[in-house]
Amino acid sequence: MPTDPLKEAVARTRLLLFDFDGPVCDVFAGLPATQVARELTQLLTSEDKAVGALAAGVTDPMQVLDIAHRADAILGQKVEQALTAAEIRAIEVAGNPTPGSVAALLAAKERSRGVAVVSNNSAQCVRAFLDRHKLGGYVAEIVGRPSEQLHLMKPNPYPLIHAAELMHVDVSACALIGDSTTDIQAAHAAGAIAIGYANKPNKAEAFASLGANAITNDMQAIADALSTEQIP
Repeated sequence: MPTDPLKEAVARTRLLLFDFDGPVCDVFAGLPATQVARELTQLLTSEDKAVGALAAGVTDPMQVLDIAHRADAILGQKVEQALTAAEIRAIEVAGNPTPGSVAALLAAKERSRGVAVVSNNSAQCVRAFLDRHKLGGYVAEIVGRPSEQLHLMKPNPYPLIHAAELMHVDVSACALIGDSTTDIQAAHAAGAIAIGYANKPNKAEAFASLGANAITNDMQAIADALSTEQIP
């Protein structure tokens, strides 16, 4: 009898780790990431024209932040503070949580799973969104972007390992639900279960090529897998 990879993956977990941007919400749905990147580049240029030139045309805020940190620690701090402020502005206009994500959080609680968010976005941004939508009670821990230590962001396994330690769970009993290849890589590097959320075309193929344990294009499927599991 064929098995359902998603149900099998969920059944093996004690702690569900949710990536934030994608599985929980679309952070830059209302305030485009390209606009934030331009704002950060302008700040960078005002502080150091040569470094600002390196970020010219960059559309990913995280890449602008990386350029700033590589150039100068103090400059990196200023840009990181600006990015965090922009993320908080962004979630105010980001709209509702990703369809199915609230159901997944509720099902996790009902099935006595621990829940943590591990994100390359700031912890302040994540907390603000959860509080805004009254979801804070469903998330025990938030491991956000490590300030001034960008090398510890996913695909580094550090966020997953740290979240597992905070929750007193072996990381091998954790599953990361993420929508990027870096999430799958981080899960594998940590020794955790990797569940790919394929919310855009071609992602499923990429996740499969990286050996994701399970792949879904619907967060509701996470809730369904939890809700229909057999209780010993």
